[in-house]
Amino acid sequence: MTDFKDRESAFENKFALDKTLLFKAEARCCKLFGLWMAEQLGLDGDEAKAYASGVVAANLEEPGFEDVKRAVASDINAKGLGISPETLDEKLAEFFAIAQKQIKENG
Repeated sequence: MTDFKDRESAFENKFALDKTLLFKAEARCCKLFGLWMAEQLGLDGDEAKAYASGVVAANLEEPGFEDVKRAVASDINAKGLGISPETLDEKLAEFFAIAQKQIKENG
């Protein structure tokens, strides 16, 4: 019976760790994406960091990145940037892969 409890505990711990790593990777992805968007909008320095923080906060509204894309859509339209939804998806996927790699390497 102890072996079963140990296995159950190990699975629960792994699940919790996986969720934590996913949360960290999504947050880092949104920061990278926010910094990229800030660059597209002509922001730099503290303005870019503040913009990226806002993008990270926007990701807390719902699972996935739809909330992030909605958060930047008005800025894209206001500046007339013409960045397509497909480009946003590609950048988010790119930054998510980078974030996952960074989290695995650096924690």
